[in-house]
Amino acid sequence: MSTHCRIAGTVRHSSVDGPGVRYVVFFQGCPHHCPGCQNPETWDPEGGEETTAEELAEEMRATRYLDGITLSGGDPLLQPSALMVLADAAHERGLSVWCYTGWTFEALLQGAAGETALEALGHIDVLVDGPFVKDLMPGKHIFRGSSNQRLIDVRASLAAQDIVAAEL
Repeated sequence: MSTHCRIAGTVRHSSVDGPGVRYVVFFQGCPHHCPGCQNPETWDPEGGEETTAEELAEEMRATRYLDGITLSGGDPLLQPSALMVLADAAHERGLSVWCYTGWTFEALLQGAAGETALEALGHIDVLVDGPFVKDLMPGKHIFRGSSNQRLIDVRASLAAQDIVAAEL
């Protein structure tokens, strides 16, 4: 069975969307509509192109010299089943999984993105959470669009029931 998803595109070798060299999937669809967003073309959930998470996983597996994958958008947690397929394929290869979302970790735990998105959290290593705020664009803050966004070690945070910052 295929897990259909809509994406805006992929980047096979990125060095700006997390540590090391990363395979990046830009998911289509975002409810946050942050002013100043760098990817407003990803907001429309009907935009982009349709594919399957399995096809994306195959492309990722065929891409050499990767340290991890990054799931961005749009908001990947709008398509949590596809997120889990990709995350599991990455983990099978020993790759780290980063995910960018406009929801805060706390809102996700309260079900803001739905039950399947809550389940998907367990498949993510590092979550970069919170809306993009143009007035808080970072100077020295690496791997985030604005300084309010946090780099969260998801597994440690779920175990501690509190935010644990990811170590880079």
